[in-house]
Amino acid sequence: MSEHSHTTEGHEHGEHAGMNKAKIWKVAGILSLITGIEFIIALWAIPGGHIPQHVGNYIYIALTLVKAFYIVAYFMHLKFEKLGLQLALTVSFIFIIYFIVLMLIEGGFLNLHMMNH
Repeated sequence: MSEHSHTTEGHEHGEHAGMNKAKIWKVAGILSLITGIEFIIALWAIPGGHIPQHVGNYIYIALTLVKAFYIVAYFMHLKFEKLGLQLALTVSFIFIIYFIVLMLIEGGFLNLHMMNH
């Protein structure tokens, strides 16, 4: 039979030591709180006229980005990866968002000018 040696090379559990049940519940609580705030904005604050639509949209987008950070960092374990991978993914994400915004701006510009001709 083959011999199985258990070394620490492939099984470094110390990297994920910060992700215990208490931390998972804390992150889940933060995500629930942010979701609750988003519901209050979407269902009460904006329709009730307590805050303007555009301000509510900006707050809603910011809260959604914070939620996305927590999900990616803790539940997808990106927080526990090496810095190089974190930077590569973050920079790629920023460029993708940048190019989407540029395409939307250009599309709006073309739409306005094509209507005139």
